[in-house]
Amino acid sequence: MAVVRPFRAVRPKKEFVEKIISLPYDVMNREEAEEMAEGNPLNFLHVVRSEIDLPGVDAYDPKVYQKAKENLDNYKKEGQMFQEDKPTLYIYREWMGDHCQTGVVGCVAVDDYKNEVIKRHELTRADKEQDRINHIDITGANTGQVFLTYPDNMKIKTLTEGYLSNNDPEYDLMGPNDVRHQVWVINDDSLVKALCEIFADIPALYIADGHHRSASSYKVGLKRREENPGYTGDEEFNYFMATILPAGDLKCYDYNRVVADLNGNDKDAFIDKVKAAGFEVEEMGTEAYRPAKLHEFGMYMDNKWYKMTAKDSIIPGDVIGALDVSILQENVLNPILGIENPRTDERIDFVGGIRGLDELKKRADSDMKLAFAVFPLPVDELFKVADGKLEMPPKSTWFEPKLGSGLLIHEL
Repeated sequence: MAVVRPFRAVRPKKEFVEKIISLPYDVMNREEAEEMAEGNPLNFLHVVRSEIDLPGVDAYDPKVYQKAKENLDNYKKEGQMFQEDKPTLYIYREWMGDHCQTGVVGCVAVDDYKNEVIKRHELTRADKEQDRINHIDITGANTGQVFLTYPDNMKIKTLTEGYLSNNDPEYDLMGPNDVRHQVWVINDDSLVKALCEIFADIPALYIADGHHRSASSYKVGLKRREENPGYTGDEEFNYFMATILPAGDLKCYDYNRVVADLNGNDKDAFIDKVKAAGFEVEEMGTEAYRPAKLHEFGMYMDNKWYKMTAKDSIIPGDVIGALDVSILQENVLNPILGIENPRTDERIDFVGGIRGLDELKKRADSDMKLAFAVFPLPVDELFKVADGKLEMPPKSTWFEPKLGSGLLIHEL
């Protein structure tokens, strides 16, 4: 059963929150981070991407993590941030256009990660893990939120919606990418207790986004336990910060593919091979084609869009094999285009659906040759993969809106 507990967040004073909020560290490169933070010394990218303050220094240099700690400490020293008087939970709501998602922010247990009460569905990379281990350990804080989800629970929804309807948000602001962020501090101890008790009856929480942050937080917790052999289990390093959202609130976008060439085939030969591999292919003209259901794909090349539909004969019965990204990989990308490992092959790139189909056309008409649009992964498929202790293929899910950084920080 899931442990969720309140914590004393370090957070911005209201008058500084609009200057501080940033996107998460992992949705931009160094140059983009520098541009986003330019002219704003309070932007939280100075903490989560502190290499922007150290021109010419490698992003993984120890100086970068020390700079992150210095910048984080300065928020409190200079009065832009403060720490909550007592442990509590928070309600975090985001609006992106008409889409709204509402979650509870609290701390979850490193032991739940170890025992797979917090379930994962992706592999992590050692270098990215080590980066966040260093960042968390040296700053002494979770500066970014892990994005967890769970099957919809009417008790949690009723309690949170009731609180929202009777209380004003602590923060209400427009953040990057025109996303509206609202945060409520729960000042009702009985509600905090009730929410923790309900979560304790939920069998599992699932990582939607933040596999590296979760794994790194877990390993920092183990490191701190080794350094403190008399630990009781109640210390903050035994927990890490997460925003926990119901599955029904999530917006999962397609995660599309662009490929640099046709692997020696001309267009007609390539299409013939796709048909022979088990797809029906229909030319759709110049207007972008978006897949309407699972096992259907949009394909673009040479200023034309095509509809690709996988025949039943090539759809495996297992959970991973039946994912559309797996069907595409096993029947087209690998055998026809020669892309054996999409994690490492430089001939393939990935485009989040938030960028739209126009971005696929743009890439295929410029630095690439071919684009594939896939249908967004249903969240219940994520649950099936995680419950089966399986691993998603790379770049299978893209959730929006992203959780803002700098609104709440958990100190270890």
